[in-house]
Amino acid sequence: MKTQVIDSLQCAVCGARVPVDQPLSWRCPQANSDDRHHVLHFVGAPSANNFQPVESENPFVRFQELLAWDAFAAQHGTSFGERREFIERLDVQVAGVAGVGFRRTPFARHAELSRVLGFEGTGGLWVKDETHNVAGSQKARHLFTELLHLVFAEEKGLAPWGANRPELAIASCGNAAIAAATLAASVQWPLRVFVPESVDAVVLETLRSLGAHIEVCMRQPTDPAGDPCVLRFQEYVSRGSLPFGVQGTENAWCLDGGRMIGLEMLEQFPNTQQLQRIFVQVGGGAFASGIGDALRIAEVQGTHLHAVQTQGCSPLARAWSRAEQTGGTLNAGARWSECMWPWEEVPTSLADGILDDETYDWISICDAMTRTGGFPVVAPESDVVAAYELAQKSSGINVSPTGSAGLAGLMTYIAQNKGNYEQENIAVVFSGVLRS
Repeated sequence: MKTQVIDSLQCAVCGARVPVDQPLSWRCPQANSDDRHHVLHFVGAPSANNFQPVESENPFVRFQELLAWDAFAAQHGTSFGERREFIERLDVQVAGVAGVGFRRTPFARHAELSRVLGFEGTGGLWVKDETHNVAGSQKARHLFTELLHLVFAEEKGLAPWGANRPELAIASCGNAAIAAATLAASVQWPLRVFVPESVDAVVLETLRSLGAHIEVCMRQPTDPAGDPCVLRFQEYVSRGSLPFGVQGTENAWCLDGGRMIGLEMLEQFPNTQQLQRIFVQVGGGAFASGIGDALRIAEVQGTHLHAVQTQGCSPLARAWSRAEQTGGTLNAGARWSECMWPWEEVPTSLADGILDDETYDWISICDAMTRTGGFPVVAPESDVVAAYELAQKSSGINVSPTGSAGLAGLMTYIAQNKGNYEQENIAVVFSGVLRS
């Protein structure tokens, strides 16, 4: 693996570039309220030196040189050691609220699930368990690089607000909101959370205990198509609050931290074996985008990425099909309006955490599936329910229906490809704890 020398952010739609040292570079400079179809991606060339991870259980320290945040901070005159100390200091603060800091989470072949699903000894199901991560899911990984960026900019005098911090804002129905509230509380930064009417009472109680301000969003007759929580969030940000969420379209820096889980998985998988497939549940898309980008950075060959959605809400699969028809699934950003638009029906599924009306980070996922020879999988609701029940019964992991939705995609794939998977090594991520 070569070190990625990230020098800028580039819009995957219009091509606009932003230098990596520019503070508060959340969105494409060409994006506006009338044209939100823009998303910044981190770009740069690999250096001649092979990457060597730092000896640390903290993935943000271990893979520090691969972070865009590290390039950003380096451009502002800090040494490698100072940047490491900055990460470790914030991690300690996060642990003070969450009870745990960022550490490598388990990734191993699961014998019982492999047996139940019919894998043979040379293959198997590999499970990455994120339920014991900060705030109980992978979402905090995305948000930590946003927090690093914000606090660094503030401490170095690069932010315009001085002592009067603007409020942070996020649109979420569950895990992302709790992760955001946990990280915001760790640095005493006020946070406003925009949630749907259907939000779980346990989620609301947790958010209140972390000091978040909560806005319950109802769909208004005059609202344009799309998630009303995202619409209210966007209105709030336009009035001066800071985006602190997991949609790359609203804050590109979430994509930086999202790559850590993929890099971690690839390092943990035995180098004597081949990982054939990764099934990743997709709502807004930053999660799958991060894993796809990790496959690119690590120059992995032969591992197919499959994005999983449910029949009750599958805008990504529709966009993939439209992209195939209109010029190809690679670099489809310029065809956003032709390929991606909000799901028309009311989204429904037991896996309610992936019912985003739009897959905001669809471009990078389509690119990753194209590069790896993967494709989207739409799981029927019966597989979503069966996957959750199987995970609860046989995995020993207290995972939520949303967190086990990648397994639902695998079960759908198995049903469609009987006799062609048993000797493969296939990975899923149990991405969120069941809260009660």
